[in-house]
Amino acid sequence: MKNIYHIVFLAFIAVCTACSSTQSLQEYYVDSAENPNFLSIDVPTSILNLEKADLTEKQREALESLQKLNILAFKKTGKNLDAYQVEKTKVKAILKNKEFNELMRMNTPYGKATVKYLGDTGAIDEVIVYGDNKEKGFLLVRVLGNDMNPANMMQLLEAIQKSDYKGEGFGQLEDLFKG
Repeated sequence: MKNIYHIVFLAFIAVCTACSSTQSLQEYYVDSAENPNFLSIDVPTSILNLEKADLTEKQREALESLQKLNILAFKKTGKNLDAYQVEKTKVKAILKNKEFNELMRMNTPYGKATVKYLGDTGAIDEVIVYGDNKEKGFLLVRVLGNDMNPANMMQLLEAIQKSDYKGEGFGQLEDLFKG
């Protein structure tokens, strides 16, 4: 009986969310930032320590097009299973909005991920990465910028790999999903 109640409750929330899916991704971030189930991190691009790195012109252009990363992580526990399903349903409803263009889907050892973007393919303003792990929770990352070029972004990833950046600033996130 308890399982039926949970299924009906989740279905009701899903229908309500789908019907009133006017919440933007930005609003979702703001609303979730104070929720104790979430870890919210805003990361400026300066944390990447690339100012002094030997970058090519394309890599520098890509770096200048980036503004910041917004990270929102929900850690799934035995006590918040219903909340996890509700929040996961909300995020998926928001990301179904036609303004988001799908770039790729991935199955990784860590879970499933979807990469979407806002803007034109040659001038992206926002990249959204949604990753979901059935056991650990989900992660929602917004990469904000101005006229980001996907080809230049690959150059930037190469530059980050060559830099002395060691993942500083992401310790909380790593701790959240450990164990």
